[in-house]
Amino acid sequence: STLVGASEWERESHTPQSTRVLACPGAYSGYPSSIQIFSYSSTSEHGSTFSPAMSRQSEQDPSRDDDKAARDEATTRVIDELKVLYREKLMPVEQTFMYNRFYSPLMTDAEFESKPMVLLIGQYSTGKTTFVQYLIGRNFPGQRIGPEPTTDRFTAVVGGPEDRVIPGNALCVSPDLPFRGLEKYGTGFLNHFEGSQCESQVLQNITLVDSPGILAGRKQGERGYDFKEVCGWFAERCDLILLLFDAHKLDISDEFQQTVERLGGHEDKIRCVLNKADQVDRQRLMRVYGALMWGMGKVLRTPEVGHVGDGQS
Repeated sequence: STLVGASEWERESHTPQSTRVLACPGAYSGYPSSIQIFSYSSTSEHGSTFSPAMSRQSEQDPSRDDDKAARDEATTRVIDELKVLYREKLMPVEQTFMYNRFYSPLMTDAEFESKPMVLLIGQYSTGKTTFVQYLIGRNFPGQRIGPEPTTDRFTAVVGGPEDRVIPGNALCVSPDLPFRGLEKYGTGFLNHFEGSQCESQVLQNITLVDSPGILAGRKQGERGYDFKEVCGWFAERCDLILLLFDAHKLDISDEFQQTVERLGGHEDKIRCVLNKADQVDRQRLMRVYGALMWGMGKVLRTPEVGHVGDGQS
């Protein structure tokens, strides 16, 4: 799965400049390289709108519902078998060696049944919260957007029948959510962790985790919890990590570099998004793109950096 830059898609499909296009992993699709394409437009009379873009199969195709039902049944069967295997084979070993006391709590049914998770990381005002807003096609409870650092906590955006904000303490003890392991980071973190529940077609299949903007200097250590370790916990459990960059400020702070280094071992999950690319001309965009590739190459300690998608402001 990969991100598709908006300008590239516009050349191919002749869509208007006001349309945002993103390709994201197809949750529970049953195919390893499946992608779903969504378009986002900000020119509607009623504000931002969400609509699935051109699909290779028509939504009216009845066989598509049958295939989906068969895949869902197969997925449920596999999850049930994994839960039985864990309880009978792995859990006794973990209890014998007190694994739950030294590393992480015993796994719950919610962790097996949880939806794929996407983690967004970036410095402040790079468009992380706006990215989530466009992706789900609506505002979500607790959303704060501005040019200054506005998001001061981790926010898990989950699907649900009603709009509400769930405190971090309640999230960690909820039997239906896979966040129990975050209790070990203490009250300092739980006070800066919340859930945002809202109804969205996208959130039926994935969970999005918005993170606080990373600041420069020593202010990172004043959060009251270990930011890098929390990011590492999410990285181990999420399916995709999006690193967002602003085309106008590519400087990678020491704290951001340390956070990315903490993601070591999960490089296959990392995708880079160069946001606000429509605000610079083509020549400057090429220089910015090259600078980003060079900077990330040093951080990830690899001569080759994965695909970088570009987004519009």
